[in-house]
Amino acid sequence: MTVLVKGLDVALDGRPVLQGVSLDVPAGSWTAIIGPNGAGKSTLLRAVLGLVPSHGEVTVAGMDLGTLKPRQRAQLIAYTPQTPKLPAGMTVFDYTLLGRSPYIPHLGREGARDRAVTAKVLDRLDLAAFADRLLGHLSGGERQRVVLARALAQQTSVLLLDEPTAALDIGHQQQVMELIDRLRLSDGLTVVTTIHDLTLAGQYADRLVLLSAGRVAVAGEPAQVLTRAAVEEHFDARVRVTPGAGGRPVLSLERP
Repeated sequence: MTVLVKGLDVALDGRPVLQGVSLDVPAGSWTAIIGPNGAGKSTLLRAVLGLVPSHGEVTVAGMDLGTLKPRQRAQLIAYTPQTPKLPAGMTVFDYTLLGRSPYIPHLGREGARDRAVTAKVLDRLDLAAFADRLLGHLSGGERQRVVLARALAQQTSVLLLDEPTAALDIGHQQQVMELIDRLRLSDGLTVVTTIHDLTLAGQYADRLVLLSAGRVAVAGEPAQVLTRAAVEEHFDARVRVTPGAGGRPVLSLERP
């Protein structure tokens, strides 16, 4: 499903955080939102979901999200926050089952289909053997997969992932990014992520959107966005940019 954001403004505590932000995310593509700390990356995802007050237009497959109820939005878009709450005493299966909430009636209980969808998602993510394990007994990489499993259990066509590789070592970062890409390609998902690691963003995303001071500074293919000049201007960093696999940019720091 195509995601369109037009002229999005967000102010928190009277302070402008996003100003006139527009995005065009084609169906089945992967867009990465990058930018320095405080640029408004996480706020942008939350605004798309209607979790913070905003002005502007957000549509998914032509549907105005502002006219939909939370349950209806949750059937279109799945979201994983940067620091999800993982109750230590809850099992992997029960946590993943929470992704079925948009389909369970108020005061109702999950049905056989909800449990079947949950089991299938855990199997796809190689988590079936962890179904009865408590969340507090998982490693960092396993927790990230479980968070993604809950999102996939919603069976939406759009995934918004806020820093899905946060606090992971380089090996687990690669595993998570490869998993997201495989799922996107196999299921035709539209993916929007925020990410701090610029090289990682450039290696996996189809398109990058660089936010700076709450505005879109530049957007386009990774090689168009991750230039030496753009990184120096918006991140205050000196880098060398070299082409990697498929011409995708790889960044390395330059010492003075």
